[in-house]
Amino acid sequence: MKKRWQNIIKLKWPAIFLMLVLIGWQSLSGFGIVPRLVLPTPLQVGRALCSEFGVLMGHARITLWEAFLGLSLGLFLSFVLAIAMERWEAVYEGLYPILVITQTIPVIAIAPLLVLWMGYGIAPKVTLVVLVCFFPVVVGLLDGFKTADRDAIHLLHAMGANRWQIMRHIKMPVAMPSFFAGLKIAVAYSFVGAVIAEWLGGNAGLGVYMTRVKKAYAFDKMFAVILLIILISLLLMGLTKMIERRVMRYRNIK
Repeated sequence: MKKRWQNIIKLKWPAIFLMLVLIGWQSLSGFGIVPRLVLPTPLQVGRALCSEFGVLMGHARITLWEAFLGLSLGLFLSFVLAIAMERWEAVYEGLYPILVITQTIPVIAIAPLLVLWMGYGIAPKVTLVVLVCFFPVVVGLLDGFKTADRDAIHLLHAMGANRWQIMRHIKMPVAMPSFFAGLKIAVAYSFVGAVIAEWLGGNAGLGVYMTRVKKAYAFDKMFAVILLIILISLLLMGLTKMIERRVMRYRNIK
């Protein structure tokens, strides 16, 4: 009972702040301070979301599939790179600067090139998602590996354990908190990255829908898509948090 009240109190201030933002937004548009054509009211956005919900869900399904494929490939690549960079110092010194450089390239700049090279199908979208989401996971895993207890590693060495057994029983469990910290970022990036990739070409997806309604100056629908993207991203992060709790039962994760 006490824990429930503590959770309610934690939600109180975010809810109050959100209400103030909505009231301010409604006032700006409702009283004509900002034209409704440019900034629709929250009520207009809500009506647009309800009226277009079926269409939006069809587009969201495609974007989620692209994000899922890109995130899955990104996670596989992240584990391979992190383990190789931890295992061999030369690989770390050679690859880490390149990984950092890949994150300095604006996503909106590389997306047209991917479309040019791979066409308007799913391949450039998935590739862009991989590029934007694998880096935080790699960094999280590497940081986690470095925190492994050296005494425990030496003990397993003395007991005849090989490198992969040490990785499995010592380094990988220790790296899990850092991994999930990077995964939460990657999950949010994956969905947004898929939307950005769809801006530049495609037949369906939330990014394609956003481009269409923008050209039609239907900004209430544009804001409805943005709201849906926010909600889906929060849902995905909540799902990641739930998986983290189940995987790491030994930690008191709030």
